[in-house]
Amino acid sequence: MRFLFKLRAAGECRLLTVNSRNSSSAAEAVSTLAFVPASAPLDTIELEDLQDFVSRSKRLFVITGAGVSTESGIPDYRSEGVGLYARTERRPIQHTDFLKSVKARQRYWARNFVGWPQFSSHHPNRAHLALSNWERLGKLHWLVTQNVDALHSKAGHQQVTELHGCAHRVVCLGCGALTARSELQHRFISLNPGWSQESGGVAPDGDVFLTDEQVQHFRVPGCEGCGAVLKPDVTFFGDTVDRDKVRHVHERLAEADALLVAGSSLQVYSGYRFLLAAHEKKLPIAIVNIGLTRAEHMAWVRLSARCGEVLPCILPLSQRYC
Repeated sequence: MRFLFKLRAAGECRLLTVNSRNSSSAAEAVSTLAFVPASAPLDTIELEDLQDFVSRSKRLFVITGAGVSTESGIPDYRSEGVGLYARTERRPIQHTDFLKSVKARQRYWARNFVGWPQFSSHHPNRAHLALSNWERLGKLHWLVTQNVDALHSKAGHQQVTELHGCAHRVVCLGCGALTARSELQHRFISLNPGWSQESGGVAPDGDVFLTDEQVQHFRVPGCEGCGAVLKPDVTFFGDTVDRDKVRHVHERLAEADALLVAGSSLQVYSGYRFLLAAHEKKLPIAIVNIGLTRAEHMAWVRLSARCGEVLPCILPLSQRYC
């Protein structure tokens, strides 16, 4: 079957100002295990099975989740023992709360302002770089990430859809203008001279914990063009993914001959729907994730291991692994 790679197709969501870099050197990647759940040593038989799975595919479709970015120092929500839900009582903001409440927006942006320097400084790890290398070699047909951290773009990916948006962009809810999150940081500093607060760790969306007392004097700007409310260009909990983006991903999946899940439990339907479509199409499915997923019964190949440990071992154009 013939198909075309469409690097700027409808529904693709790209980073505005973060410079992409393209490198196959794992030495350039950052790896930390503070937010990675424990896993058993790699099983060589399972690794061979995944190598065979990848080698047989000519148009590999990949879905990534928070488990790909935990080795870059970004915690996920659900991992046992180390995920944000397991360690704290913090929960991400709901879409309706952000839209309806001035106080909720003030609290969100104050916390995001404090967390931004750390969140924006994270670098791709070995898993991101391995997948970028697969794309460069022609193995990876399309990548869909559920993450909003821009690490796939930083690793040099071109054929990627950011399913839940990207925290490195800000959208105006009035005129729809997109701006870089880094530019908004400068506006926050100008509006809040001398304002600073200390907080704990940063969440997967760049949020940190601050009390209502800490944020009560924080000032939030509106859109420079029309003055309307500014929102990070991400899909908050309780919101839905844009239909055009979903359709675009289904079109890319229809061109694929196999699907690999990396670092996702698939608990959120926005990503799980593509597993259902692949399963109905009888595509071979492989899953690399520590802990159970929603699609265990669909997997032809299953590894419970770190993505940054597994993916660099797979040679996309060979029948042998490292």
